[in-house]
Amino acid sequence: MDLQELICAHSPDSDDAYMFYALATRKIRSKLLLFRHQLEDIQSLNKRAMNGEYALTAISYHAYPYVADKYYVMASGSSVGDGYGPVLVSLHPMSVDDIKGKRIAIPGRQTTAFLTLNIVQPDFIPVEVPFDRILDAVKDGIADVGLVIHEAQLTYSKLGFHQVLDLGKWWKKTYNMPLPLGCNVLRRDLAPDVRTEACRLMRDSIQYSLDNHPEALEYAMQFARDMEPELANKFIGMYVNHYTVDCGDIIPKAAQKLLDLGHEIGLIPNRVEVEIAR
Repeated sequence: MDLQELICAHSPDSDDAYMFYALATRKIRSKLLLFRHQLEDIQSLNKRAMNGEYALTAISYHAYPYVADKYYVMASGSSVGDGYGPVLVSLHPMSVDDIKGKRIAIPGRQTTAFLTLNIVQPDFIPVEVPFDRILDAVKDGIADVGLVIHEAQLTYSKLGFHQVLDLGKWWKKTYNMPLPLGCNVLRRDLAPDVRTEACRLMRDSIQYSLDNHPEALEYAMQFARDMEPELANKFIGMYVNHYTVDCGDIIPKAAQKLLDLGHEIGLIPNRVEVEIAR
């Protein structure tokens, strides 16, 4: 029987590479499906999902309302900050009140970081910058404040930046829930057996990496943008956890709250229900 090939798109980051390790290296296999991996940055994936281009793709939770007619959220694969998350940074000490009206370098308008920032303080001037150039934008005076995601959350202080606000910490304190940042989504037009098998493979791949951490970490290091192994290990540990294996009930609830708030402040035009595929 010929295997059905699914394009599986995700970002070339250490945490995504860690999640997909067993699938990318065929440590786990299927009698039904074969995944072909496509690597792109998350903002590009958000935009492509709006056209339903990939069968399985990573997106920001903020992008889900714009693709909900085409995709389900998969129970496995969420990146969740439990008391930590994207960080607002500046070159000089500032308070949250000080960011009002300021130019803030953001990693994309569809990112969950941008949505959460708008919930905290909607009065600012967004300056879109590739995520790995955020700190440079602040240093060069293009923006007053930077909204950092990915590994820069762990390195900004060593580069002379000050924390203004940790959005994940603020979210946890305000709503007593983890902050859902990214997820994997699966196209709705896939056959039920394909959908079930894709969900199983995703869950098993993440669990395999957690059960075989040293080899999965070694594989993920090639995507770690020159991070030291200790730092990469810390970053992966932050965003690949038990919520990533299975989102349970709390992460869909938190995601629904996040998107509802985005709708209430006028950033998200339509209210959608977060639907989970298992």
